[in-house]
Amino acid sequence: MKKIFLILFVLLFCFSKCMADVISGKVRQDDKLYARNQVVDSKDGSPVDNAKVSIPKNGFETYTDNGGRFELNTKIDSTTVLSVEKEGFRPYSLTIDKNSLNQPLKLGIERSKSGDIQLEAALFHLGDDVFADTSANSSEFKIKSIGTFFTKKFNMPTLSPAEDAVIVIGSVIGLDTKLAKEMGQNRIASVYSSPAEVFFNGQKIGELNINGDNQEIVIPKNLIHMTNEVTIRTGKNLFQHAYVDYDDIELANIRVETRDKQTFAGGW
Repeated sequence: MKKIFLILFVLLFCFSKCMADVISGKVRQDDKLYARNQVVDSKDGSPVDNAKVSIPKNGFETYTDNGGRFELNTKIDSTTVLSVEKEGFRPYSLTIDKNSLNQPLKLGIERSKSGDIQLEAALFHLGDDVFADTSANSSEFKIKSIGTFFTKKFNMPTLSPAEDAVIVIGSVIGLDTKLAKEMGQNRIASVYSSPAEVFFNGQKIGELNINGDNQEIVIPKNLIHMTNEVTIRTGKNLFQHAYVDYDDIELANIRVETRDKQTFAGGW
């Protein structure tokens, strides 16, 4: 009997190891969240110690130990943003909810590249602070709006012919667009908002239609100067005409990354 129990234990252990899956790079809402609560280097899987792990909405933060492990000793009721910061690595963010914690998290973070430009790592709120409880992630809105748009000026070196630049939106929650509604990301019955818009040096280059992580917008090369400006404007309720009703959204980890063109061609 003891031998049978031992065999079953070994098989279960091997199975759980095989199911481990590191979340890194392009994180999707349907990614499986297996393995221990741990932060690792996405390139070689080595543990990352003393990384700051935080949930801004809860005012919660902790640091990884020598094995990259951490505990989330805070209550999570619905979708919110988890952030990871460590010097020498790109800031990382992930939208999680109470179901995400059914299995421990293993988060792969990338080392910083020379062309990286961090525009804003912290969580911030856009909108008018007026929203229904059926709005996407409205229960998570704890910080006051900074206004209806975010803007940041920065200097950027000249790109080589082999390079492209992208704006990366690390995480966004709260979008009440038509597509977000169709995907079940809010409970609003009959209305929706226009997408959030992304501008580069005054020219619109993209939109945010769904909530999630690591959404990328390629920057047209002809718009890039030595000094540049990124602006993100929240959308408006398309069914409210008596006054302007802005969509309340929250974003974190806004950055610019420089990539080799072969990276895009290879399906990075």
